[in-house]
Parts: sequence; C-alpha cells; structure tokens
Amino acid sequence: MDFSDPTFWVAGSFLVFVGILLWKGVPKLLGEMLDARAEEIRSQIEEAKNLRDEAEQMLHDYQRKQRDAEKEAAEILARAEEDAKIMTEAAKGDIANMVERRTKAAEEKIAQAEASAVKEVQATAVDVAVNAATAVLADTLKGKAGKELANAAIEDVETKLH
Repeated sequence: MDFSDPTFWVAGSFLVFVGILLWKGVPKLLGEMLDARAEEIRSQIEEAKNLRDEAEQMLHDYQRKQRDAEKEAAEILARAEEDAKIMTEAAKGDIANMVERRTKAAEEKIAQAEASAVKEVQATAVDVAVNAATAVLADTLKGKAGKELANAAIEDVETKLH
C-alpha cells in the first residue's frame, strides 16, 4: 500500500464520506424525502385531476345553462310574437268597432239633422202659410170682427201644426 498515492487518499476519503453518510442515515433520509416528494406530486396530480373534473362539470353545467337560456329566449320570442299577433288582431277588432260606432253616430247625427231640417222647413212652410192666410184673410175680412176671427183661426192653425 502506497500512502503517497493520491488515489489511495481519494478512495479512502470517499469511503469515509460514504461511511459517514451511511452512519447518519442519509440514504434513508433521501428515500423519505423522495417518497414525500413523490407523495406531494401524486397529491398534486390528484388535485389537478379533481380540478379538471370540476372544471369539466362546470363547463357541462354552463353549456346546459346556455342551451336552457337559448331555449327560454326562443320561447319568450315565440310568446312575444304570438302576443303581438293577438294584440294586432285585437287592435284591428277595436278599430273596426270604433269605425262602426263612429259611422253609426254620424248616421244618427245626419238623421237628426235631416229631422231638424224637415221640422225647420215645416215650420217655415207653416209660417209662410200663416202669413199668406193672414194677408188673404185680412184682405177679405175687413173690420174688427174679421180681424179677431182671423187671429183666432191663425192661433188654432199654429197650435195644430207645431
């Protein structure tokens, strides 16, 4: 054995170092550290899988909610269109009824105006006839008695015609 050979010292130092490491239980500590790290990585992978499953579930939920919302929007739109049609038909019916009522009212006003005009013409005709009769009777019945007779007859005619 040559103690001057540096290889001997390096090999001896290495063996002493490895011995100290074995005596202090470094391989066991390294194994425990590696096991702990592996367990940590395994738990992170498991957590990542759980998060992924949860994200997929949320995605499915939101997709379902989106489909439901689209379906509900389509139903609301269809209902609104149907309501609009019903309201349009009701408005058309209301307008037709209003036109009919106004037409009937106008016809009644026209009939009233005609009746009023007829009465006015009759009254005018009566007045003209009375004036003519008065003039004729005044000319034919001279004197106080004739005039009173004529006035009485005129009043009688007026009451019968009006």
